[in-house]
Amino acid sequence: MKKESKVKSDGTKKVVQTDAPAVSKKPAAIKVKTPEERKVAHIQGIIKTAVAAFLGMVAGLGAFLQFGAGTDTKWYAVLVIVGVLAYYAQRLIYPAININTKEFGPKDWFYVEFIVIDFCLVTWVLLLN
Repeated sequence: MKKESKVKSDGTKKVVQTDAPAVSKKPAAIKVKTPEERKVAHIQGIIKTAVAAFLGMVAGLGAFLQFGAGTDTKWYAVLVIVGVLAYYAQRLIYPAININTKEFGPKDWFYVEFIVIDFCLVTWVLLLN
């Protein structure tokens, strides 16, 4: 149990016992990567980006072949479908090429999905011209 002293408005102190653990004021230790770990992380980052870009180009080509100019369908529905399918495709592809998806955070998934959607739109627009 932790004891805390509080000062009352009349100037006297009151000791209060709490069950809350003491909070450490020390900052979290940052793990420094070795040059080999940084090189592996850099190569894996390039592979993740390349896979996402390739999936986006394939999705853009598929959207062009299936929907053409997209005037008959809602284009944002196509992007949602592409995003969902790309997410599950990447969940299967990355472990096959020795990239650990359990280390992915929400920011990492947002990044690769943004790349897929971006490349899909760019490819689709370029094919429309």
